[in-house]
Amino acid sequence: MRGKESSGAAIAKASLGVPGLARFAPYLSRLSARSALYTDLRLLLDDRSTPLASERYRSLVLDKNCLSRGSASARRKLWKELHARYRLDAADPLFSAFWIEWLRSASEPERSLTAYILFALNDRLVADLGTDCLFPLLRRAPADLRVEEVTAFLKRAAGSRHPEVARWSRKTTTAVAQKYCASIRDFGLAKGSVRKVTVRPALYGAPVRLLVRALRMTGIPSLALVRAPIFRLLGVDNFEVVDALGELNSQGALRFRIQGDVVELDLPEAA
Repeated sequence: MRGKESSGAAIAKASLGVPGLARFAPYLSRLSARSALYTDLRLLLDDRSTPLASERYRSLVLDKNCLSRGSASARRKLWKELHARYRLDAADPLFSAFWIEWLRSASEPERSLTAYILFALNDRLVADLGTDCLFPLLRRAPADLRVEEVTAFLKRAAGSRHPEVARWSRKTTTAVAQKYCASIRDFGLAKGSVRKVTVRPALYGAPVRLLVRALRMTGIPSLALVRAPIFRLLGVDNFEVVDALGELNSQGALRFRIQGDVVELDLPEAA
């Protein structure tokens, strides 16, 4: 007889919709082709008050050429990469959650960090690089962000939890590492061209709320949520999450209170 699905299995199943939180999601080499394409994302989303269906975004890129590419082939490739990175569909729960926070972002740094969180939540490799490799560099900022360190991370992953990386060519592995470092700079977490040094992010409401929304999609209990290591993407260690949420509560960015094992965490509703 099949028993009821355990809470752990239910959470694991739900997290499949958020690859960056899915424990067994594979590492993808999509960054070997292009970096995060954040500038193109911003141009596609700016000056719109509502999110669009995937086909509408596709038409803007392919038919309207809103991102100014010189050929149909280049437009098709760009759409494929943008859609893979950011989901770009009003019906998609993660993109919908992102859109709420994108509109609420009050500055360009807040918007870029919110886009970075979506980028990481949609890619387990980016999430793990952010929480394991980039996190200590953000804490020590300014610190050198080196392609060699990212490559070393990938090699370790290939020999342990992610054998799929072992099947990548050396060229692919190097390209992923290079494009990752370029992406981190584009999101404002590093600066420099040849030599990149990290910039520790300020605490903003929108990217933190997006993380909370994504964690809730997986069904994680509130007490575990406020200790989740995924907040390391923003330079916040898991034992500091409560203090960070308390600070955002004092700013009015969300409502948060914790007493013992009881957590009250309320996010503003969509406008």
